[in-house]
Amino acid sequence: MNANQLFGHTRDAVKARYALRTPSGFVPSSLPGWRGCAVIIQISPAMGARFCQYEISMAKNGEGRGRTGSNEMVVYAVEGQCSANFGGKKHSLNAGCFAYLPPGTDFHFDKPRNARLLIFEKKYEPLAEVAAPEIVTGRADEAEGQPFLGNKGARLQALLPGDPRFDMAVNIFTYQPGATLPFVETHIMEHGLLMLAGQGIYRLDADWHPVQAGDVIWMAPYCPQWFAAMGETPASYIYYKDINRAP
Repeated sequence: MNANQLFGHTRDAVKARYALRTPSGFVPSSLPGWRGCAVIIQISPAMGARFCQYEISMAKNGEGRGRTGSNEMVVYAVEGQCSANFGGKKHSLNAGCFAYLPPGTDFHFDKPRNARLLIFEKKYEPLAEVAAPEIVTGRADEAEGQPFLGNKGARLQALLPGDPRFDMAVNIFTYQPGATLPFVETHIMEHGLLMLAGQGIYRLDADWHPVQAGDVIWMAPYCPQWFAAMGETPASYIYYKDINRAP
């Protein structure tokens, strides 16, 4: 036990409308198709979510192989790097790179170098008379940050196109110290979130939680939510939400 951890204490909270999960409570498991990898299933339908969020740490000879099937995935390299093959092409995923894999895509991740991957996965919802999306790859630092509702201290980077082909969005929010969401949001969209840097306070439903880099949050539809960045350095998080489909 960490000497700084109080006996029997945890910041983790798993409730009907939200969950906060912290690295001190993570327990590695396995996932079909992933060999030589430590898998943390951070968010899943077992807690009431309608999507999955995984953290995968790849050992030296680790690899992940499979097919999305009727699902879609966004893979984001949090740390390190690895090779990838999908869509019949080879790619290199370095820290800050991401890839969107539509349904029916074969994938293979290998040759890791201290690679830690974040994956959002859900069942794709087709839309009549709208073509299915294609593979999308990019770097987060190439996604232009926009002031959120005019607030220059809170900038939003959209990693995926927002057109009707896509039924999910993955964004990165960066807050300067002291910046906040402008109001308490309550909306139909569900969220899965990983704190990438910094710290702050998150209001979830009627509760308030200190959060920091490495923490994971699930927010159910209509869960009231609000964030304030604290400390001397910027705070940032990457998050998923469902979009562009009827309730």
